[in-house]
Amino acid sequence: MLYYLFYWLDQAYNFPGAGVFRYISFRAAMAVFVSLLISMVFGKRIIGFLRRMQVGETVRDLGLTGQKEKEGTPTMGGLIILSAILIPTLLFARLDNIYIILMIVSTIWLGIIGFLDDYIKVFKKDKAGLHGKFKVMGQIGLGVIVGCTLYFSDAVVVREKVNPESKDLLSLTSGTPAAQNVNGNDLPLFSKNETKSLATTIPFLKNNEFDYTDIAGVFGDAARQWAWIIFIPIVIFIITAVSNGANVTDGIDGLAAGTSAIIGVVLGILAYVSGNTIFADYLNIMYIPDTGELVIFIAAFVGACVGFLWYNAYPAQVFMGDTGSLALGGIIAVFAIAIRKELLIPIICGVFLVENLSVILQVAVFKYRKKKFGIDYAKANRLFLMSPLHHHYQKKGFHESKIVSRFWIVGIMLGVLAIATLKLR
Repeated sequence: MLYYLFYWLDQAYNFPGAGVFRYISFRAAMAVFVSLLISMVFGKRIIGFLRRMQVGETVRDLGLTGQKEKEGTPTMGGLIILSAILIPTLLFARLDNIYIILMIVSTIWLGIIGFLDDYIKVFKKDKAGLHGKFKVMGQIGLGVIVGCTLYFSDAVVVREKVNPESKDLLSLTSGTPAAQNVNGNDLPLFSKNETKSLATTIPFLKNNEFDYTDIAGVFGDAARQWAWIIFIPIVIFIITAVSNGANVTDGIDGLAAGTSAIIGVVLGILAYVSGNTIFADYLNIMYIPDTGELVIFIAAFVGACVGFLWYNAYPAQVFMGDTGSLALGGIIAVFAIAIRKELLIPIICGVFLVENLSVILQVAVFKYRKKKFGIDYAKANRLFLMSPLHHHYQKKGFHESKIVSRFWIVGIMLGVLAIATLKLR
């Protein structure tokens, strides 16, 4: 909203300083600041409201040190995160941008699903919460919306590199299609024509683009027309997996919020270079018009996660609940798909992946050993002392703040590796 106001003031009245709102870097910085402000200042009021409403967490006795002391801690703190993401985005982003619209819809959609789950747990006193099949149906529904938008919308395009001698160039300076940069090399030359494409980035490969249409080759000449049959299920799988991964990771104070903030920083860097012609050319990656605007959204996302840690760091004064965790994972998944970096998710979201796998492996190994050796043997020889993985380390006697810090460090290492893939090919 403020973008349009200050753009009008700049154009109509040449208002001093109004032109700064044209810059993504300035609006991203303001989004972070406002997001932190909302999280820390208004977060306290939201926590107070939740306490008055007696929205307290019911903690099962799992034999973990300090677990029962968390009984009654307010949950549904994801409302703080959602507010701190949406308000700065509405204030500073361009609301006619297809990617921003998609991120706002994704945030609200998964926020509602998570809220319903928390509401049933807290107010209906049903520990099971929203039935799993309804959660999955909601995630599938979002996947269909995202997949259809990215596939069918004419606003979702890429611009391909062209030969410097070609007249079909995207001029970077007024009237100069092949300007010189500071090193004396030609500036990037991209086609003026926007192309519909299902290409995505493959990490660690030199010619690192893969087109989902290639999978649809079984349809012959109609492969591009029917590629959505392949693309949309992949989108659904990614959103469901990452959303559930964040949900599983949200088990000890500060783990999900801190890990998500680290992932957000990495995605912000990737979005910026993908939406900038100079960096896209230098790094030899796809130039995706309008994705630079996503930097404002992800800046608000990072600010919301960091601000939430003000109250969620050990010992937590509030838990995000499914209201926050489902939304965080879904946002990360949709964002990565939008900037064509979804194949980097196993690296960027490595902590989520390992947490998810620890649960799957724990169940699979237990069932196998139960069938082969009996229930007593299976119980006595579990793969992990407890799953998800962070509870395994709690059982081993590590303090949860140390576990969180070490998981954050691993997350940072994975984030650096993900950024390095831009050059490691």
